[in-house]
Amino acid sequence: MIRNKKVIIIGAGIAGIATSIRLAVMGYDVEVFEKNDVAGGKMYLIEKQGFKFDAGPSLFTQPINVEELFAFAKEPIDEYFQYSKVDIACKYHFENGKRISAFTNPEDFAAEMNQKTGEPAHNIIRYLKNAERVYEKVGSIFLNFSLHRFSTWFHPRVLIALKTIKLSYLFNTLDKFNRKRFATPEAVQIFNRFATYNGSNPYKAPGMLSLIPHLEQNEGTFYPLGGMISIPNALTMLARTKGVKFNLEKGVEEIIIEGGTVKGILSGGEFNKADIVVSNVDAYYTYKNLIKDKRAADKVLQHERSSSALIFYWGLKKTFPDLHLHNIFFSADYESEFSHLFAMKRYYIDPTIYINITSKMESGHAPEGKENWFVMVNAPASEVKYSETQIDEIRASVMKKLNRMLNVELNDYIEVEEILTPSGIQQRTDSFQGSLYGTSSNSIWSAFLRHANFSSHINGLYFAGGSVHPGGGIPLCLKGAKIVAELIRKSEVS
Repeated sequence: MIRNKKVIIIGAGIAGIATSIRLAVMGYDVEVFEKNDVAGGKMYLIEKQGFKFDAGPSLFTQPINVEELFAFAKEPIDEYFQYSKVDIACKYHFENGKRISAFTNPEDFAAEMNQKTGEPAHNIIRYLKNAERVYEKVGSIFLNFSLHRFSTWFHPRVLIALKTIKLSYLFNTLDKFNRKRFATPEAVQIFNRFATYNGSNPYKAPGMLSLIPHLEQNEGTFYPLGGMISIPNALTMLARTKGVKFNLEKGVEEIIIEGGTVKGILSGGEFNKADIVVSNVDAYYTYKNLIKDKRAADKVLQHERSSSALIFYWGLKKTFPDLHLHNIFFSADYESEFSHLFAMKRYYIDPTIYINITSKMESGHAPEGKENWFVMVNAPASEVKYSETQIDEIRASVMKKLNRMLNVELNDYIEVEEILTPSGIQQRTDSFQGSLYGTSSNSIWSAFLRHANFSSHINGLYFAGGSVHPGGGIPLCLKGAKIVAELIRKSEVS
């Protein structure tokens, strides 16, 4: 019976917490083991001298996934979590001086693009409508079900999905796909950027990634009250309400397997029995360090890692009225930037810079008259620690670019600074080389080659999180949690 089944989840990232909720509601006895002192995985909070910084993911889309989780648990979401829609998804800044507000109303966005760049408005409208169609007919199937179960391929909507997939989605890169659909370099660069939403290279990733803008530009961009940290906080509270036990500062040294079946885990040298184990840590780390299976670990590494990030958290004693919640300062040579990141495995001297400022939404996130800047640049996934000299060089290039484009001397206003490197990401989350999304989507087969949500040779072992199907980012991690929970439930009745 399910009520006698013990589940241990390794890692309290978003997917791990969401999986724990679903399984607890189903009647399983669930415990979560997390090596850090707080739940949330890549999502945690930095507080310093009155400034609050969301340390990890900063974009919130598809709140329906969170709402669905609370509905499944039969708990009122408003008592745990609140959010509001943002009218501008992002403000884009180009080296040629053009500034574009990507309104979350498609017609307004199209008009803005036409006015600022000359891009025909109908090109934007058509592209976003097509993104919606592909997402609804293709994404809704392949992102919500396991691709590694035969039953998925017999779903009645699969045929519709396969008919929707044109050759241009598979055999054109996202960049080539976009160049055929837009007249201006600004539009191409904006829509190429969406490849970075799963840590990929738009000059290698397939045109199928053109469905990603649907989430942000059609369905909308949102802001969670309290910042992104409120998401794991709310889910952790919900999980505890449903009886999930959290063991914080309790790392796992090994998954115990006997006769090809999971028996439990080893934490702090103590054995903890389990009928089912769900790993919410990087699939490579799971095989290499927790199962001690080098062959399986090496197989994961056959697929190219996603990009990582170098992040500066700056508390500024100045406000910038022209900036918004999300801001992008583009590289003048986008293709060279990605060539450096993926081919040369090197940082690029003229990086694209992303700035998130939550104090634009909530005054309590920075002292009055000041702002909290989350400043991120793309970085190659790497275990090698950046030297102080390298960090200083990167910081200087970021500062030079922002000073020029904003006509300011930022160094004069920085009073708080924290830095997170790829090796720091790996240390905190066990994500190999600090890759943000596990493997990249730099080939047409990436979605199918991403690790499954279950082990094909170890009974009772499952996987959730950004390194496995359906991928990284909050929406996909929440979808992945549902897939895992359903796989476990079906295993009980099969």
